Amino acid sequence: MSAISWPEGYERLILDEVDSTNAEAARQARTSSGPIWIMAHRQTAARGRRGRAWRVPEGNFSATLLLMPSEPPELVALRSFVAALALFDTCVRLTGRVEPFALKWPNDVLLNGGKLAGILLETLGNGARVDHLAIGIGVNLIAAPDASEVEDGAVRPVALLPETGADPSPETFLDHLAADYARHETSLKTYGFAPIREAWLSRAARLGEVITARTGSTETRGTFETVDARGNLVLKTPEGRVSIAAADVFF
Repeated sequence: MSAISWPEGYERLILDEVDSTNAEAARQARTSSGPIWIMAHRQTAARGRRGRAWRVPEGNFSATLLLMPSEPPELVALRSFVAALALFDTCVRLTGRVEPFALKWPNDVLLNGGKLAGILLETLGNGARVDHLAIGIGVNLIAAPDASEVEDGAVRPVALLPETGADPSPETFLDHLAADYARHETSLKTYGFAPIREAWLSRAARLGEVITARTGSTETRGTFETVDARGNLVLKTPEGRVSIAAADVFF
């Protein structure tokens, strides 16, 4: 595996243990002046989307990127796509394989159809302004949760080592991910969301297929047509095209 350079302008903090890397990012936001990657070998209070508990076996990857964005909140949220592309590229680089990986809207990376990684965005700000963005990332490097630990209908959890034989350390994974993220972040700032959107769609799982988007007790079922310029999921349903800003997707 070739060496990779840490991206210029990004700080790095590696901890043995923390409650959660997103919580540590909130603490770091009080004094940090630049983007910083925070990685922990153990998390005692990890969280997933919608406040769900998240178990993280030691040896898996847990990190948060703290940013100080200058864009409006609706544009800041598009960085979930930047992070997803970076994760996809890192997994391809470290395994030497492209075909097993896909991106699941809004923020998961799939491997052989199972959930390998997830992304959690949290913002800190005052009113309509976002002062800091925490991009939490978890990757099952060596072990995945049991299927009984995820909600009914969710894709099965998988891990990189048993599925591909690749065994990068969390630090190695961070080095590659930071470099891949910095490259896509530069693209977003230089060219806007359009090329990020196009690249994401080229890696999208179940594009053109029928899926279900669930928000609370509401379900929308339709053909996954595209992701629009705002990052919304667009489904073609018998009632017409529906644009969805936030939901859990089920296949």
